[in-house]
Amino acid sequence: MRSTRSLAVIASLGAAAALALAGCSQGSDSSDSGDAASGDAAGSGASGSVITLNVGASPTPHAKILQYIQDNLAADAGLDLNIVEYSDYVQPNVALNDGSLDANYFQTVPYLEQQEEESGYDFTAGEGVHLEPLAIYSDKIADLADFPEGGTIGIISDTANQSRALALLADNGFVELPADGTDANVNTVTKLKDFDFQEVEGAQLVRSLQDVDLAVINGNYAQEGGLSQADDALAVESAENNPAVNVLVWKTDVSGDKKAGVEKLEELLHSDEVKQFIEDTWTDGSVIPAF
Repeated sequence: MRSTRSLAVIASLGAAAALALAGCSQGSDSSDSGDAASGDAAGSGASGSVITLNVGASPTPHAKILQYIQDNLAADAGLDLNIVEYSDYVQPNVALNDGSLDANYFQTVPYLEQQEEESGYDFTAGEGVHLEPLAIYSDKIADLADFPEGGTIGIISDTANQSRALALLADNGFVELPADGTDANVNTVTKLKDFDFQEVEGAQLVRSLQDVDLAVINGNYAQEGGLSQADDALAVESAENNPAVNVLVWKTDVSGDKKAGVEKLEELLHSDEVKQFIEDTWTDGSVIPAF
């Protein structure tokens, strides 16, 4: 899997010089005022220096939200975000676990729980930041009623997101979910129509549309592939009481300045400014604030 690294935005030399002059002008009182300032700037280290965080994210909407924070909020919070973009759902957790990242922001709570169980990760999740409803798309039909007999449905291969996709298909009469509460996957659901599943990696779902009759696609992959939920979706996942909110995630044993920085980023992700940015940027409801 390939990731691309976004260059962190460095605070201007002019701002740094102004800060240095302000510190010099305080004279013998700088110690007392510095103690007070450290309480106000929760993201700053003990010395008042800027904390750099390496944060992994999907290109959209996650990296876009982080870039908004970097451009507008991070400097005042004592943060400098180095945003590392990933096109898949596996490597961001691998990189967080091995210390290459200080946090990641790309996954839902159900997916995180699955990954912790399968891989033994010891991560902590923040509060929900946003929800990206799944949607059904097709290059071949304009209405779900036109789905052909013996057709093919593209569905994501990872089990946590597959369960969400199957729930949307169940809501639209394609399958029946297990009555005994068993986790839904392509082998445990009952088909209510004549069709075949084609399991596909999430990042390839949009490309697969030419090979299937319809596909259930995660919001971030749909956006990356140029699909509009408002204009192209045939059915959309309900946002009401949906547990699949996207969260900031970090290693449970993070400490020191990195811990302070992650906590400040978690705070900024739930700021009024970020909520407004999400609402103004994704007016079609493809990204919905969860706070």
